[in-house]
Amino acid sequence: MSRRIKLIVAYDGTGYCGWQVQPGKKTVEGELNKALSSLLHEDISVIGASRTDSGVHGLGNIAVFDTESRIPGEKFSYALNQRLPEDIVVRESLEVAADYHPRKCSSTKTYEYRIWNDTFPNPLNRRYATFVYTPLDVERMAAAAEYLEGEHDFTSFCSVATQVENKVRTVYSVEVIRDGKMITLRVKGSGFLYNMVRIIAGTLIKVGQGAMEPERIPEILAAMDRQKAGPTAPPEGLTLVSIVHENNEQCIVR
Repeated sequence: MSRRIKLIVAYDGTGYCGWQVQPGKKTVEGELNKALSSLLHEDISVIGASRTDSGVHGLGNIAVFDTESRIPGEKFSYALNQRLPEDIVVRESLEVAADYHPRKCSSTKTYEYRIWNDTFPNPLNRRYATFVYTPLDVERMAAAAEYLEGEHDFTSFCSVATQVENKVRTVYSVEVIRDGKMITLRVKGSGFLYNMVRIIAGTLIKVGQGAMEPERIPEILAAMDRQKAGPTAPPEGLTLVSIVHENNEQCIVR
């Protein structure tokens, strides 16, 4: 009898061409599939909750897979972490209902975009934060961020390569937090479009630099034109922190 197993996955995305399997390229999903197939002697293909881009990191991405194995759900994390590269770690594993699908549950996704704002870069965080040498005004950035909260059409804030037709998304909160030289943009929402958080970050950086007024954000949203927003910020600053499903306890097989 087939069982469905859920994994909470953390990874340093620096050396990967994103989450999703791509022919001839190293991906996080590909490494998980390889490790699971080797462990279980089955042809395993995981289903991921979020297909993060090349170079983007994850602390709490979710993947599920089906297996005939009788290994207890909570033991998969231990077995997989012995087979995975050191830059991918399964933080938790558990058995879930057979019809549980990580992309079809109502959820809150939290992303963080980190900016090192100093005269010179810090080599110790070059893989996990984007370097900006021009001074950033976090009060201006926070004022602009407020306009992004709520339900909007985010056409102006997604890649032109985005294939979905409905670009309306709900953003619950956008926080701008400074801790010394590090500025963190913490974005929570029900879901995000392709490159959406990185474009939000690029736009808020422009606001912080004084190159764009905070009050321009509603105009940019209304334009539904990618050219009106700021640039797509580099991938290394972005981390998928967590995905929290509503009524998550109902997914667990008791």
